[in-house]
Amino acid sequence: MFTSDAILYEDNHLLIVNKRSGELVQADTTGDPALEEEIKAFIRTRDAKPGNVFLGVVHRIDRPVSGVVLFAKTGKALVRLNEMMKSRQMHKIYWAWVEHRPEADSGELCHYLWRDGKTNKSRVYDRPTGEAKEARLRYRILGEGSRYTLLEVELLTGRHHQIRAQLSHIGSPIRGDLKYGAARSNRDGSISLHARRLELTHPVRQEPLCVVAPAPTEDTLWRLAEEIGK
Repeated sequence: MFTSDAILYEDNHLLIVNKRSGELVQADTTGDPALEEEIKAFIRTRDAKPGNVFLGVVHRIDRPVSGVVLFAKTGKALVRLNEMMKSRQMHKIYWAWVEHRPEADSGELCHYLWRDGKTNKSRVYDRPTGEAKEARLRYRILGEGSRYTLLEVELLTGRHHQIRAQLSHIGSPIRGDLKYGAARSNRDGSISLHARRLELTHPVRQEPLCVVAPAPTEDTLWRLAEEIGK
């Protein structure tokens, strides 16, 4: 059930929330409850709104991933935010705990990803191949635990499972991500990937906006990440 504690920023045009791992952003074939509908119900009750509540999904993050998710509360904001997404005017930063330390402390990864609909998995190629799309990200090492390395990842393109697939391809699968080569699962079914920060220009006010999502406090490694990231 959605509660106000998850709200990171809200005004008349935008709603930005901190999604928990395991939550769906938008309804799918599983029929499980989705954040989009839970937020609509929350707003309807909180604001005593009769009828339908408008809420536009601007972007999604994978179900086992936590962190920043942006919604539009007006049609005008949704159109402008969608345009900003297409022209890559939003700045997205993720944190990831990975199993194996990358060879370089920082770098830019460029691969080509093809989404396999049958397996719901992205295949990674080093060169242009068929219908594969270019995928780029930058990373740097923020710190290390006893068994895992914490990376800060800047997403430069928005492909299906991009961070998961690219980090796995260089030999650094995300902790808990069995689909992309992790050695073991996390107890709660999450993967250790967190959408940490979103920077954009407000679509109506034209002012810079930066929203940071606290990492999940239930996990010892995420508590360590917060200490490292200070």
